[in-house]
Amino acid sequence: MEDNQIIELYWQRSETAIAETAKKYGKLCRHIAMNIVGNLSDAEECENDTYVAVWNAIPPTRPNVFSSFLTKIVRNIALNRYEYNKAQKRNNEFDLVLDELESCVAGKSTVESAYEEGVLASMLDEFLEQLPKEKRVMFVRRYWYSDTVKDIAKRLQISESKVKTTLFRTRNELQDYLAARGVMV
Repeated sequence: MEDNQIIELYWQRSETAIAETAKKYGKLCRHIAMNIVGNLSDAEECENDTYVAVWNAIPPTRPNVFSSFLTKIVRNIALNRYEYNKAQKRNNEFDLVLDELESCVAGKSTVESAYEEGVLASMLDEFLEQLPKEKRVMFVRRYWYSDTVKDIAKRLQISESKVKTTLFRTRNELQDYLAARGVMV
């Protein structure tokens, strides 16, 4: 079923919308959540919470790109679950992903920084647009989908060493890119 048809089912408040969403995007949602929370039962719970969140968001929201809308929601839900679980246990792979990016983009948690975060997001979009496709895919798979280096290497049919080296260099390029635009990192 096409995304616009699924969205229309949400607008009609048809429960079929959830089933169609799960059928088309369930695996993707679980994959993203699993990479963040590191636990299948938590990932499945995040996936189900995503369907509830989408049900509550549509209407009034009418997403332009349904898959992006879903992945943003599941990622946020999984990040919240990760924070909740963090006190009890650690997901070393996701901690590693966060540590890798921390040197490039320091997190800001104040309300006053909301505007700057929006500017930073725009700069990140611009940076990603100028990257060659393979580098962009590696970067997004690692830092948005939280894929492991091994999974990225397998997906792109390249060595893990090449993935690690490319990600390292891309993070350095990002840091230089941001510094050249006056973003203090």
